[in-house]
Amino acid sequence: MAKEEPITVEATVTESLPNARFRAKLDSGHQILAHVSGKMRMHYIRILPDDRVVV
Repeated sequence: MAKEEPITVEATVTESLPNARFRAKLDSGHQILAHVSGKMRMHYIRILPDDRVVV
């Protein structure tokens, strides 16, 4: 069975939260809670409000 492609959606960060989490608003209008992982967390890259992200 082949591995499926991940679903990616663009969003705008609305609020930065503790522990590398942030609240984002999808282009469809839904609000989600997301987190920073991988190399972004390892190199302490900050996510600020109004940043565009791919989740």
